[in-house]
Amino acid sequence: MNDHAADEELRVQPVAGLPEFAAGDDLAGALLAAAPWLRDDDVLVITSKIVSKIEGRVMDTPSDPEERDALRREQVLAEAEHVLARKGRTLITQNKLGIVQAASGVDASNVATDQIALLPRDPDTTAERLRAELAERAGIRVAVVITDTMGRAWRLGQTDVAIGSAGVAVLHRYAGSTDSLGNALEVTEVAVADEIAGAADLVKGKLGRTPVAVVRGIDERDDGSRAGDLVRTVEEDLFRLGTAEAIAQGRGEAVLLRRSVREFADTPVDAEALRRAVGAALTAPAPHHTRPVRFVWLRDRALRGKLLDAMRTAWLEDLRADGLSEERARRRVGRGNLLYDAPELVVPFLLRDGAHDYPDERRTDAERSMFVVAGGAAVQNLLVSLAAEDIGSCWVSSTLFCPEVVRHTLELPEHWEPLGAVAVGYPAEPPEGPREPRDPEEGLVEL
Repeated sequence: MNDHAADEELRVQPVAGLPEFAAGDDLAGALLAAAPWLRDDDVLVITSKIVSKIEGRVMDTPSDPEERDALRREQVLAEAEHVLARKGRTLITQNKLGIVQAASGVDASNVATDQIALLPRDPDTTAERLRAELAERAGIRVAVVITDTMGRAWRLGQTDVAIGSAGVAVLHRYAGSTDSLGNALEVTEVAVADEIAGAADLVKGKLGRTPVAVVRGIDERDDGSRAGDLVRTVEEDLFRLGTAEAIAQGRGEAVLLRRSVREFADTPVDAEALRRAVGAALTAPAPHHTRPVRFVWLRDRALRGKLLDAMRTAWLEDLRADGLSEERARRRVGRGNLLYDAPELVVPFLLRDGAHDYPDERRTDAERSMFVVAGGAAVQNLLVSLAAEDIGSCWVSSTLFCPEVVRHTLELPEHWEPLGAVAVGYPAEPPEGPREPRDPEEGLVEL
């Protein structure tokens, strides 16, 4: 854009008198007719909805509200590359443009009650094409920004942002410059195209039926960038698992990522991450609305060593009683260093305080099994939740074989039943990729 723009005040003006657009309409012609006052360096800001209508991206829907909603949800998933989070009926997705927003941008506002609108397929290309048409027909050199309305993470309310653009630098980079107090600006970038979109929305409005505005006085020269350059990939997003909904959505993947880790890095485990994993573990289902699982985190290294030494002694005694030679017994026990070496050790316990009493052995055994299953579910929750936090783990059975030793060493009540032990830490080597789900036929019986 020309230098004279820097000397002007910033003005935002609606374009009134535009028609109701339909598939195949001449957008450039309509704009020139409604805004003959357009001039070089203006920025045309256009709501994506009219582009969607012109490009035939509006779908007819059934009149029945439930059927219409079902079709809308089907299109949300069809337009999504990834579902990142969900809360109730709301889906946050990364759509085919790479944009993270609600419902993949599929919208039912400002269209007929029996229609839904999808986002334009390639709004950057549409913006460039419209810019070229206006230059050819009227000899004016304007920039074009195509916008859509969306919310922002951790902020209430919605605003317009740029999803397509041509003719304006979408980012203003301050890196290498200094502020008025002499502080170096190293990473500051301003999303100029989004600021233009938000400014234009002040005069367009959601209910004003004014889908186009002109911003005049912007001094951002065209550097060839496009709105697509503003998209941060999901992989680069520090908050892609920043909400409980996103974590819950990722647990299915964490199940496949969870592997037993037997070699850990020296990196200290994030205590809050471990606490979060335990909190998730404690949501496992349990009989009679009880809370029968406790996780003992052995943070005292001396106490951990005392417990493991006592367990090793008990193990040796068992092996000798089995008839193993002293050499073979000590060799087998010598393999059990995992729990010593792990950065953290968590011992799960089962408490049956809420178990029902029955006069017969059959129901007593069933009651016992229910509580054991609940304990296993809680431990599995812990392992999966640790994996979701990128923390490795290995569940070993050792404490099951010497419950008296465990209780005595840790000075715990007699009714606390150990359920193995979980070694916890960051893997020494990068973990392998997620497992392929197994064939359901291996373990699924359908009757």
